[in-house]
Amino acid sequence: MAQVSNGTRTSPSMEKASAASTCYSGRCSTSSNADLQGHYQFGLQQTPGSGIPSSSSGDGPVRPQRGKGHSSGLTPAFLPPRELEDSYFGDKSSYTENISVVNLTSPPSIRGLNIARGRKTPLSSSRSGGKNWTPFKGYSVTSSSAVSIHNAASVIVAVIEGRGLARGEVGMASIDLKNPEVVLSQFADNTTYAKVITKLRILTPLEIIMSNTACDSGNATKLFSLITENFKNVTFTTVQRKYFNETKGLEYIEQLCTPEFSTVLMEVQSKYYCLAAVAAVLKYVEFIQNSVYAPKSLKIHFHGSEQTAMIDSTSALNLELITNNRDPRNGHTLFGVLNYTKTPGGSRRLRSNILEPLVDASTINTRLDSVQELLQDEERFFGLQSVISRFLDTEQLLSVLVQIPKQEMINASESKITNLIYLKHTLELVEPLKDALKNYTTPLLKAYYSSLEDDRFGIILEKIKTVINDDARYTKGCLNMRTQKCYAVKPNINEFLDIARRTYTEIVDDIAGMITQLAEKYNLPLKTSFSSARGFFIQMNADCAPIHNGQLPSEFTKITKMKNLYSFTSPDLMKMNERCQESLREIYHMTYLIVCKLLSEIYEHIHCLYKLSDTVSMLDMLQSFANACTLSDYVRPEFTDTLAIKQGWHPVLEKISLEKPVSNNTYITEGSNFVIITGPNMSGKSTYLKQIVLSQIMAQIGSFVPAEYSSFRIAEQIFTRIGMDDDIETNSSTFMKEMKEVTYIIQNANDRSLIIIDELGRGTSTEEGIGICYAVCEYLLNLKAFTIFATHFLELCQINVLYPNVENNHFEVQHVRSNSGIMEKIAYTYIISKGHTEEKNYGLKAAEVSSLPPSIILDAKEIVTLIARQILQQQRSTPEILQQRAIYHLANRLVQAARNSRLDLDSLRIYLKGLKKKFEVDCLASEQVPTEDQH
Repeated sequence: MAQVSNGTRTSPSMEKASAASTCYSGRCSTSSNADLQGHYQFGLQQTPGSGIPSSSSGDGPVRPQRGKGHSSGLTPAFLPPRELEDSYFGDKSSYTENISVVNLTSPPSIRGLNIARGRKTPLSSSRSGGKNWTPFKGYSVTSSSAVSIHNAASVIVAVIEGRGLARGEVGMASIDLKNPEVVLSQFADNTTYAKVITKLRILTPLEIIMSNTACDSGNATKLFSLITENFKNVTFTTVQRKYFNETKGLEYIEQLCTPEFSTVLMEVQSKYYCLAAVAAVLKYVEFIQNSVYAPKSLKIHFHGSEQTAMIDSTSALNLELITNNRDPRNGHTLFGVLNYTKTPGGSRRLRSNILEPLVDASTINTRLDSVQELLQDEERFFGLQSVISRFLDTEQLLSVLVQIPKQEMINASESKITNLIYLKHTLELVEPLKDALKNYTTPLLKAYYSSLEDDRFGIILEKIKTVINDDARYTKGCLNMRTQKCYAVKPNINEFLDIARRTYTEIVDDIAGMITQLAEKYNLPLKTSFSSARGFFIQMNADCAPIHNGQLPSEFTKITKMKNLYSFTSPDLMKMNERCQESLREIYHMTYLIVCKLLSEIYEHIHCLYKLSDTVSMLDMLQSFANACTLSDYVRPEFTDTLAIKQGWHPVLEKISLEKPVSNNTYITEGSNFVIITGPNMSGKSTYLKQIVLSQIMAQIGSFVPAEYSSFRIAEQIFTRIGMDDDIETNSSTFMKEMKEVTYIIQNANDRSLIIIDELGRGTSTEEGIGICYAVCEYLLNLKAFTIFATHFLELCQINVLYPNVENNHFEVQHVRSNSGIMEKIAYTYIISKGHTEEKNYGLKAAEVSSLPPSIILDAKEIVTLIARQILQQQRSTPEILQQRAIYHLANRLVQAARNSRLDLDSLRIYLKGLKKKFEVDCLASEQVPTEDQH
């Protein structure tokens, strides 16, 4: 599953909390078994087929409806008590043990079994392509794989669009099932719905909810069609329009929003579409989770589209921001270069920031100040890093604590106990974190230090310590954690609990004694082992065990061998395990009641954990930036109206290459905002383009950048057109794919965009390709966007004759003769220089070293020479044009100096004299150009 972006946001004062994770119950597909069919009101069980009484409501039945051609309906979660005990809400030692595979194509009887194992209300959801859906159960923060799989999709998004005159106004609400945070958005989008698709790509949703009126058969809206086309592997659900109710949405926010974030009410009171979306998504989540959120427990905030830069999903893939296109498993991405985070929350925040960089320069500089201070004292930095690494997934923990199950189940009880221990562990780290931060002076680090001085941290910890043992803490290993949970509550609080624990201890001792007796009886080196799936079982090393006739005694059953290790059990041990489980259930039940009472006392204070999760994830990301700086010579960026990079290099290439990549300069201003780059194949054009964009993104998320000096103009949008692939899925040829990408850029670019185009028009004839390139360039030249255009069409370089804001750059190459002196090879320098490339027919030179016959090469050279001569005669500059260009460039240099110069008076005088001298040289050169008559 794809990693979920959880909408990490920022505000100028303090960065807001990142997205997070906690466990949730899996869901499986609808069974067609008639015995399991039932009727549902939305969020409430109505009468199942068995005739058991149900809750009632006047809203009438609602069946989630699916896209065209898919089945619909909900199947009731009517399970016998024993199956309910298998419901999972938390603690397991291994994620692989928590997978519940549901085969949608299996016979009804088998599906009935799968539903029983799935425990929660099975959900029939459409998935384009008819693929099987494998839901997963939740996992606890103790899970050995919790960090590695924290990026599994878990976000549910509701989307609604206005009708009639309001069409194009879109409201969105998303909630992470692993994190008690609701993100609201409302914005106007154009007919391409680029903002909607981009936001959904960043969220990587598990499920998308829309109104049934948006997908009426034969009358589906364009937004519905685009979402289903772009998210073919995401579960799609539609519900009746009446559940998109803005009044109900406002009530939800008033009831559930924590006091710290209650100002969101002022922001969204008149934003009816996002209010309607939040009503639908919260009602839906309550239904599928079979639990409700505690009052005043959710972090709810509004995020408009103007607070972050927009990077469309195609650009994110082209630039390999998060995923490597060749091998998704390796870390050769921008995320991989910067990811030295120590917590899942920090990793999620970094991912979210890379996909949505900041656009507020003051917030970015606040981050940069913090990174700079972290780098100044190595001892303090590693001390802070050490404390952060001890934090668990605070957001996931918070999510479990604020959910109230509608019915008690053994695993839900176990999860609550586990997470209370984690809460104690987390709160005990507040003081060490304060100590690590106390000597920092930058505003952001001081603000986070101040947030940790909240008295509620101490109040909660004291209340916990009145009930929970001081020794109870997070430990690795499922048996160790099980012991911690059993003895978490102090003795003498509940007499029956103390008796149950003594019974459990006796059973465990009996198990150990029984295995010792078996070892003596059969003279085998047996040892006691434990797993959360099997309970207690026996293991034996095969190398040091003399087995009679190569077989274990018949008393042992369920024998498995992995490498040189036997694992098995016995009937007596299985019975003891059952007794152990019964004893555990009693312990967990009584402990759960005590824990619930304790939680009810601390609920009013628990909202301070939002501050803590925000602080930890942000500090984790900042220390990650600082860590990346220590491993490479990055420099702090500045923010002006100029993109200027001195000796910059590609950060990912540096990570994977044995030696440091070749550095290059970049200079783009408002007066020279369109740069055309030429050069032979493999000369470094694509790498250069990508390194500029990656540096821009690094700068806008608050990281230092790979260069000797760097200055950036804030980019509100980043567009790329890279690659020559066709797309079989959408039946797009190479050329059509190019045209679609360029159309998207033209429709959405503005004056504050950064546009990268790497080849255009190569999928059609040369004349048409040049014509399309010329027309696209002329359109983009009317914007003040910074555009870098790499091309092999050398004819395009002549556009600077008509447009003085065009600059030509090229990558230098050297010609090297072979030892025989016959063959000439090209040596790449990877260095960029002014002007367009002087290399002629480098395609022919590449063809010469191939196996093409010499006669074809000669013919091609003659034809190319003839065409080039004809074109050259039509592209000569006149003296007037050259003089106008000289005046234009002088004016731009003067404006740049007036805006950004930090030179003292003497240096400024020297600089201005240099400008005057260059202007005079350019004017003299223009006068020496022969006129049309002289030709």
